[in-house]
Amino acid sequence: MSELVPGGNMPVPDGALTVRVPGPFDVSALITDDGGRVSGDGDFVFYNQPSAPGARLYGDTLTVDPRRLRPGATRVTVVVSPAEPATPLARLPAPTLHVAAPGGRPLARFAPPRPGQETVLLLAEIYRRPGGWKLRALGQGYADGLAGLARDFGVDVLDEGTGTAPATPGGHPGSATRGAPVGHASAPTPASPPTTAASPSRPTAPAAPRAGTRPPPSTPPLPRAHSRSPAQDGFLDLVNSARTAAGSPPVALDTRLISAARAHAAAMASAGRLGVEGSDGLSLYQRVTAAGYTYLTVGEHLVSGPRTPAEFVRYCLSEEQSGRTLRDPALLHAGPAYVGDGRSGDIYWTVLWARPLTPGDLARTAAEVVALTNRERAGAGLPPLATDPLLTAAAQAHSADMVARAFYSHTSPDGTRPWDRAAAAGARRRSIGENIACGQRSPAEVVDGWMNSPGHRANILKADFTHIGIGFAGGGPAGMYWTQLFGA
Repeated sequence: MSELVPGGNMPVPDGALTVRVPGPFDVSALITDDGGRVSGDGDFVFYNQPSAPGARLYGDTLTVDPRRLRPGATRVTVVVSPAEPATPLARLPAPTLHVAAPGGRPLARFAPPRPGQETVLLLAEIYRRPGGWKLRALGQGYADGLAGLARDFGVDVLDEGTGTAPATPGGHPGSATRGAPVGHASAPTPASPPTTAASPSRPTAPAAPRAGTRPPPSTPPLPRAHSRSPAQDGFLDLVNSARTAAGSPPVALDTRLISAARAHAAAMASAGRLGVEGSDGLSLYQRVTAAGYTYLTVGEHLVSGPRTPAEFVRYCLSEEQSGRTLRDPALLHAGPAYVGDGRSGDIYWTVLWARPLTPGDLARTAAEVVALTNRERAGAGLPPLATDPLLTAAAQAHSADMVARAFYSHTSPDGTRPWDRAAAAGARRRSIGENIACGQRSPAEVVDGWMNSPGHRANILKADFTHIGIGFAGGGPAGMYWTQLFGA
């Protein structure tokens, strides 16, 4: 293992690298081109946007596969910030970067000079050079937080804090706290990175996309599309045997999930790469919705390499995160598919795991978000918020709209803003605040993310607010979309 100093660099092997910074820190990443600029807000990976092509954040672990980055990306900058927002890094233990090669072999370690009053530190960058990819140690600090850092890299950032909006036509002023990236409403700090807090509706986070073992040279290339599916090759028996051993109920195959999985596996094979978004521009979650499956929670495995269901299941059980998804008792349906790339002989797997949305789930999940929000208020000595059916209707409509029109913003494509939507729903509150998030898979995860963002935390803990409405919908480009609408 290499010990790096600021400015030191080293080549890295092909495949997915694992980056960790243990301690009271959040890890983020910025994906840029040779000019050091992002192509859009989707190039900022943090807790409210835990994945992008070639990069995925789970807990304190960032996985980066340079081969899977978006076209034109030549650099991934690894960023660390305090888990408690606005805390100077000098008050915390010195952060140490640990980088592992594919397979988990320790590759490099970097302990930068102890920071001072900075609240953000650029730890390292993974960058492309002729002949391959390299890792460089940095150690550059920022005093104005992740929002300032994001601006410098070209992410669209609005000022934090609660502002008073101009009076709406109905005469009701409103306020919407915006965190940093416009595309992902929360000041970055990361799913906080997807959290691991238990929740009845939380699916285990899926395995990060990764390449499996290449087929042996003696194996003939497979056709682009298989005539048999994993379901015909004993997949369900293998999976349910592992679930039974873990005390989880069996899953049943769902034809809608199989259809969505087959379309996504084919798109990955066509592009020759793994990813949540296919070469046709559709995300895995959009395919699930288009197939007619409305979900409460969904997980996925995107894998290249295994050639049979037995090899696939064996691979999943050998990986902690993948195994948790396969055994997750909250998931009831499965949809497996694999497609071979006739050019390379690679096999691309998409396996979907889901729980359908039932009539009572909407109210139960919203009630859980309200309860978690009120628990945070109680801890701050504030009274609980009461559920307002009109704010709930407006919040649910906004989440559904973000999914249907594939956007993510406090301002809808037709220009309406939170206070406009509240008034249109019939709410007559003197002020309005809104938090949104996407990609989180449970109430616990989304509330934790909001509480780790100064702007969104301010809305949750605003003493003036008395009422709340919650909305959520799945099936957009990033999966689940959440809206928290406050009123006073």
